[in-house]
Amino acid sequence: MPPRALAAAAYLQAFVLSGVAAVLLTRVLLRATGYPQLGGGGLHIAHVLWGGLLLAAGLGVALVFLGGAARMTGAILGGIGFGLFIDEVGKFVTARTDYFYAPAAGIIYAVFAVLVVITQAVRERTRLIPEERTANALDAVAGGLIDGLTDRRRAQVLRLARGSGAETEAAVAALLDAVPRREPPPPRFWQPWLARVRRVAVGLTDQRWVVRFVVLYLVVEPALTVVGVAVDGVTGALDEEREWGAVLGVSASALATAVLSIAAAVRLRRDRIGAFRLFKLAILVDLLFGQIFNFTVNQFGAVAALAFDLFLLAVVTAEHRRLSRAG
Repeated sequence: MPPRALAAAAYLQAFVLSGVAAVLLTRVLLRATGYPQLGGGGLHIAHVLWGGLLLAAGLGVALVFLGGAARMTGAILGGIGFGLFIDEVGKFVTARTDYFYAPAAGIIYAVFAVLVVITQAVRERTRLIPEERTANALDAVAGGLIDGLTDRRRAQVLRLARGSGAETEAAVAALLDAVPRREPPPPRFWQPWLARVRRVAVGLTDQRWVVRFVVLYLVVEPALTVVGVAVDGVTGALDEEREWGAVLGVSASALATAVLSIAAAVRLRRDRIGAFRLFKLAILVDLLFGQIFNFTVNQFGAVAALAFDLFLLAVVTAEHRRLSRAG
């Protein structure tokens, strides 16, 4: 079995994020420009072809060049290409090659949801054995032979080699001495802003009133969704709905989320850690199942609901970690 890359989760995350950005940006640009067609004389150069070219380019960069920077570049190019490819999935699952096929949005969301789950699994399971850590240290040394390594990166390399045996550690240190030193790059203009946003976000998740609001929302909102669908069914408001299966999926997911959230609320007084574990499970049910159907019903208008779900997950996860540390 080949050694695993220490930064595998970061590469996968870059792939997923660039793919999501490519889909959203493509949809926005196409809608703003009236869905133009590239080509003429009966030809149409679909953007799935550009996606294939970018996928090949990303793979080519990762195959030709050494180092983490090349892999990250390949992951981003590949992610953009994959986003352009999957954006046209509606054309390949319908006999009419229908780009606007309603379930396509749900399919796209489901694909990226699976990729996020895989990324998280890789992140949590990346526990490298000493030989794999040494292989990653040597890879970093090879990547720095031309441009050099900063002092911080050199210290990371030495930490990676630690525990692999005295001879191996000495050999890695000797190789590292042959690598030129490089000054750390100046901070990018956006880094202070990003750090500020991160501090605000972390501070917000720690606010007691925010946690109470999230708990109340998780108990009330799914129940209201189920009741709303039932009322629309009785009054006939759903008669014009074309995606009945997706509506039922949204209802089933909301019902499961409501049951889990109510069970969590009941446990709050006697077992807060267990309660917030259930709240987290309720949100994950909605993210991994409910949002697939929500995107089918509401198309890409469901992005706002997805963003709010991610905020809820961040607050519940932060509170669960705080309670676990305190317990």
